[in-house]
Amino acid sequence: MSKFQFPESIKSRPVWGTLEPRAGKAHLMVADSEGAEALLDLAQADATLMARAHVIYIPRETGESYTVRLKELGAAQFYVGPSYEAAVPRLRRTLSDAHMGLQVYLTGTEGLMGQAMREAIEAGIPHSAIQTEHRGSIARRMQCVHCKGITDDVITDPFVCAHCGLNLFVRDHYSRRHAAYQGVCIDAEDPGNVPEPVRLYS
Repeated sequence: MSKFQFPESIKSRPVWGTLEPRAGKAHLMVADSEGAEALLDLAQADATLMARAHVIYIPRETGESYTVRLKELGAAQFYVGPSYEAAVPRLRRTLSDAHMGLQVYLTGTEGLMGQAMREAIEAGIPHSAIQTEHRGSIARRMQCVHCKGITDDVITDPFVCAHCGLNLFVRDHYSRRHAAYQGVCIDAEDPGNVPEPVRLYS
């Protein structure tokens, strides 16, 4: 299951859309994991996009499942990276060299989209030129409000902060500046009183 319908929540929680082909001089596509499926759908909707596209893809747990199919789309530039962190220099360079009319497509996990969107906005790309589509894992990128550490791929609520060890409640409050949801200590007033973790959206 690569598509997931998120329940309604508070206003700060991001709302992800659906990628659609747009007119533009250049197209930057950033995806991880099953986000590859959204890029394949996009190319099927308009095969001419790829001739002007720079694709940055991080396979993560999907391994080689989508890499060959993405490469066969014939993008002008195609990069496969071992992690988002490894792809950041390429992403920043592409954004810094961008000209008016660049269209940005972000797809895959919330963690990838949030971080890549932050880079695009900091580079001066207008919101109207950035599209998103969630595909794949519903794991969250969480920031502990106490130690400020980031824990990636959180799938249970509550969870233990990877940095300070506090038991954190998974909140829907989202920080675009940190590209992460916010987690707050769940047993601050009654230490040790921590409910059994449950899977997100279970």
